[in-house]
Amino acid sequence: MRKIAIGLVDDHQLFLKSLSVLLDGISTYEVVVEALNGKDLQEKLLAKNSTPDIILIDVNMPIMNGIETAQWLHVNYPAMKLVALSMNDNDRTIIDMIKAGCCAYLLKDTHPNELEKALNEINTQGYYNGDIANINYRRLLTSANETENISFTEKEKEFLQLACSDMTYKQIAGIMNITERAVDKTRETLFEKLQVQSRVGLALEAIRRKLATL
Repeated sequence: MRKIAIGLVDDHQLFLKSLSVLLDGISTYEVVVEALNGKDLQEKLLAKNSTPDIILIDVNMPIMNGIETAQWLHVNYPAMKLVALSMNDNDRTIIDMIKAGCCAYLLKDTHPNELEKALNEINTQGYYNGDIANINYRRLLTSANETENISFTEKEKEFLQLACSDMTYKQIAGIMNITERAVDKTRETLFEKLQVQSRVGLALEAIRRKLATL
């Protein structure tokens, strides 16, 4: 059985090597390329005959950062699954990485078991949203009916589209011509409908279900 090829891009060499050892210790995965930034990755990928199936990308790097790296990979290697990896859980940063082509966003303090679970889901389903709670994740991802009989009002659809941007909730309220309290209510309703707990989870689910586009 062929191992899943993994690529790593991170400018902190100790973390890079530690993560590489961790992933090589999982029987189904093999790290095939390590790079210190996006430019370094470009050179190494262009020199290789094979490419990773999944690549983990640090957000903050010198020379060529995570967003620029993800954008380049998304254009030049569209079949490659891109995963953002960072210490930063800022909503704007996460959404920027998703817009750049990432299918998941993982924090660097993620437990190794959770990391393995995420990589398994990304490999088999092409997507991972750790924000989803208390539901059958596989059923959700493989459902033939992406909306699973959930109905959305036009206002909710408009909100979901705007939530996938880097706008603040106050700015969204202004564009939708509603109060900030109404925005809060709409957000909470959608959290419940989509079974998520944060704006990032909301954006990921909206994009996956084709309720919003980037």
